[in-house]
Amino acid sequence: MRKPPPPRATVAYVLKSFPRLSETFIASEIYRLEQLGVALRLFVIKESGEPLQHPVVDAIRAPRVQLPKAAPVSGVPLGRWLARHLPTFTPALWRVMRRHPLRVLRVTGIAIAHAFRARPAWWSPIKKSPVKELLQAFALADAIAAADDVRHVHAHFCHSATTVAWLASLVEGLPLSFTAHAKDVYQSDLNPAGLLDRKLRAARFVITCTETNRQYLQARTTTPVYCLYHGLNVEFARLCAERPRDAVRVDTVRVLAVGRLVAKKGFDVLVDACALLRERGVEATLTIVGEPGDHAPVLADRIARLGLGPVVSIKGPMPQRDLFDEYARATVFCLPCRVLDNGDRDGIPNVIAEAMAYGLPVVTTNVSGAPELLEDRVNGMVVPPEDPSAVADAIALLHADPRLAHQLARAAIVTITTRFNGDRTAQALSSLLQEAAAC
Repeated sequence: MRKPPPPRATVAYVLKSFPRLSETFIASEIYRLEQLGVALRLFVIKESGEPLQHPVVDAIRAPRVQLPKAAPVSGVPLGRWLARHLPTFTPALWRVMRRHPLRVLRVTGIAIAHAFRARPAWWSPIKKSPVKELLQAFALADAIAAADDVRHVHAHFCHSATTVAWLASLVEGLPLSFTAHAKDVYQSDLNPAGLLDRKLRAARFVITCTETNRQYLQARTTTPVYCLYHGLNVEFARLCAERPRDAVRVDTVRVLAVGRLVAKKGFDVLVDACALLRERGVEATLTIVGEPGDHAPVLADRIARLGLGPVVSIKGPMPQRDLFDEYARATVFCLPCRVLDNGDRDGIPNVIAEAMAYGLPVVTTNVSGAPELLEDRVNGMVVPPEDPSAVADAIALLHADPRLAHQLARAAIVTITTRFNGDRTAQALSSLLQEAAAC
């Protein structure tokens, strides 16, 4: 009697939330991996709840498993949180316990020990998030076992999603890898008490999106760390222009900025720069497109205080085709990113790559991975962070010298097509994942 063929080796993709408009690069990565023949299952920890999504999400064919809902643990006594959520997770816990009792005990010990180590002081209550992540890991392990074809676990962002994936991989005895991005790498409170180093040691390999990140992480581990740039998302790449607009002087500078309304984007610096431009007699408008965030009230107050309401507009999130129209209307793209006191920062914002690919001259700061993509006065303008005057100077120069703006934009397109090719990076990631899943 012929034996049935072994199940196809599948990679579990563990995501904190999916789909998210600000993380379309993940959806594009999944789509490209599928086109390369990588079998994926998506395991989503938390519903995104976002009404808008990019068309590439609908093209993804991978099965999607939503883990049980769990409310935040902050501000709630641990006992009350457990009383509310333990019944939800108990069935998965018992199924996993029956299969791997010793592994469950080991993983429980790891999580509880970390909950004690992560306390700010010895007399403080235990940290609650490891308990939540432990229960989510049991639910993930149970879902992976039910699928019966997962041979490798990969997570995006190296804090909570990777913690859940790591613990689940220990329960199921599967290899682990993860992709590290920006604040999850540098913000120490997201991986307290040496947690990031433990996950680095546990991983088969690690991916990150900038060479700066790669060097930082590789210095902490012997695990291979690879730099793979995100590349343009699929929908934008299809719509993107092949060459920049003509070198024509315009009367009004139309500045575009895109990103969540959070402090690390530096939008307040850009608003101040626009005020300086108007003081210098340069006609300028500013459009900011992005999801609401905790910096929105600060921006609204600043715009009103500077009397910039008629020339500065803030628009909410929008589909990629509408965003493409915003790129078409703009004459300069600017994102003056900064590093926050807690370490939060961007890696290489994907919107910078989009603007470069479209043919817009770009102004940004020399923060994190941005200098890997942009060289000052070679393919863009790079200025110090927290410096509205330098931002205004760069925008004014591009406005006054359209030939320079045109030259920088042409060079930027060459950079994007050679170093930010999404298909090429997906091929490299595909090889790593398929090799790991085949072991």
